[in-house]
Formats: sequence, structure tokens, C-alpha cells
Amino acid sequence: MVTGGLGFIGSNLVHALVDLGSQVTVLDALVEAHGGHPFNLHPIGNQVRVVIADLRQREMVEPLVAETEVIFNLAGQVSHIASLEDPFADLHYNLTGHIVLLEACRRLNPTVRVVYAATRSEYGRAQRLPVTEDHPLQPLDPNGIHKMAAEAYHWLYYHLYGISTASLRLINTYGPRHQMKSPRGCFVHWLLRLALEDREIPVFGTGQQRRDLNYVNDVVEAFLRVGAATDVAGEVFNLGATETHAVLEIAQQIVELTGRGRIRLTPFPPQHKAIEVGDFQTDFQKIRERLGWMPRTDLRTGLQQTIEFYQKYWDIYIEPFRS
Repeated sequence: MVTGGLGFIGSNLVHALVDLGSQVTVLDALVEAHGGHPFNLHPIGNQVRVVIADLRQREMVEPLVAETEVIFNLAGQVSHIASLEDPFADLHYNLTGHIVLLEACRRLNPTVRVVYAATRSEYGRAQRLPVTEDHPLQPLDPNGIHKMAAEAYHWLYYHLYGISTASLRLINTYGPRHQMKSPRGCFVHWLLRLALEDREIPVFGTGQQRRDLNYVNDVVEAFLRVGAATDVAGEVFNLGATETHAVLEIAQQIVELTGRGRIRLTPFPPQHKAIEVGDFQTDFQKIRERLGWMPRTDLRTGLQQTIEFYQKYWDIYIEPFRS
């Protein structure tokens, strides 16, 4: 089962699982602002069972959990700004539902394996680089707090009840099937949309803040490796990249590859400035040594493949721009 399986990373994971011959159930609330889209399962939709339900709906979740061997738990909302505007909604989407899921595992299927999609935003601002899994957790917004708490619940259910849970702390992930309606997601996709529409591309601050990024196929491979492993219960793994890129450099590559768009440096909006982490890079040595995972896709190749996807499916993902 893939929770959040109509969303960005979840749907890419579903495609990989189907290719491997798995019987897949997708559970997704299909909340419009969260980026899920039925087309994300094109053309494999008839090979997957799709259940539209919220994780908090016990009567829907429990029968699915009871019959599942592995749960890839990617449900939730990812917008940091949205979590500032409505922390209660973020609490429900990113914590309450996961407790319902874990309780169903405890009661109905204690041998299930669960892989949780955590986030590097749990770390907050880096005290040292690169950031290892033992770095202090000091989130800067409700989204990070709730993701941290949900990850802690996954560990707790392993510690108390023996449920085989593991967490992947994801970095900025980009690639096909991400929503393009709103800037509230990975910033790369919004820069891509503005470029493809030949619009001005705002880059906050000096643009020299550095980020590490993963192409979605590499992230899917990490989920598959953890899901197949039998000796990772209770573990947390960072994902990461072999190099960092300045945000301005990323924008420049996007402009070069699309042949469109105009970059403009602009001051940070107050909400963004309050939660800006500065330079950030994670250390992924643990998952490399334990499970042999390495990112394989360089930024330029990943951006080119992403651009080609949205150019092919422009009418599906790119709605008319409203200023």
C-alpha cells in the first residue's frame, strides 16, 4: 500500500512497484492543495486499486492495513507556508492520520513493514554540514514539528509493539508528476513553470543559499531498498546528494534548458525569511553503507527529463496563469 499514492513521490513509487509486479493499493485523500492527481497513475491506473480516503477514516484504513505486507507511508501536506497559516490542518494531515494508521498496524497486522516519508526540515538550520542523522532536531515551522512527531510515533510503535517501521528523511525532491498549480511545494517546480511560461522568475535574497536535491527516481529507489530490507526496523536514514547547488545556479540552469524566463533577485517575503535555513546538505553515508543506495541522476539530466515531461503533458499539469 502507498499512502499519498496519487501525489508526486507516491505516484512515481507506484509506477516502480507495478513494474516490479507488485499488487498495489493506493490510499489518497486527493486534497486539491496537496498535489495529488489521478493522471499521475497514467497509464497504469487499471493495474492499481485506488481508494480515495483520508488516513483519519478508520473504517476505510483498517481493512486495507489488515491485508497489506508493506506500507509506504507518504500521505500528508508538504507546504511550510500552509502550515504557518493553518497549523491545525497541518496537524491533522501530518500527524493525526499517521497515528490512526499505526494503531491499525498494531491491532490488525503487527507483522507489516512501514516505511515513512520524513523530511530534512526536521533539522531546522544546520549547526554543522553535512547534516548526519544524529544532528539535533529543531524544526522552524509547524510542518517540521508535525513531521518530526509523526516520525517519532513510527519509532515508538516499533519500540513498544515491535512494528517494523523505518524512516527516510527526504531532501528537496524534483521530477515528473509534481503539481504545478502553486509554489507551495519543491521550489524547483515553480521556477520551471515560470520559465516554461516565459515569465519573470523571482529568486529570494542573493540566491547563493545552497541546496542538495534528489531526482524522484533516485528517491523511489531508496524507498524500494528500505521496503525490501528486513534489518532496518526502528532506523532513520538521510537521503542526500553528492553536491550542492546555489538556488540562483538552479534557476540559471532552468532558464538555459528551457530557453525561456528571466531571473530577478528579490528580497525574502517575511514568512519565507522566518523559516529560511540557509545552506543545507545532508550526509547519506548511512544508507549508502547499509543498503547500497546512491543518487544516480545529476541535476542537469534530472531537470531536462522533468522539462520534457511537462512539455509533453502541458495541458494536464499547467493551468492558465492568473496574476
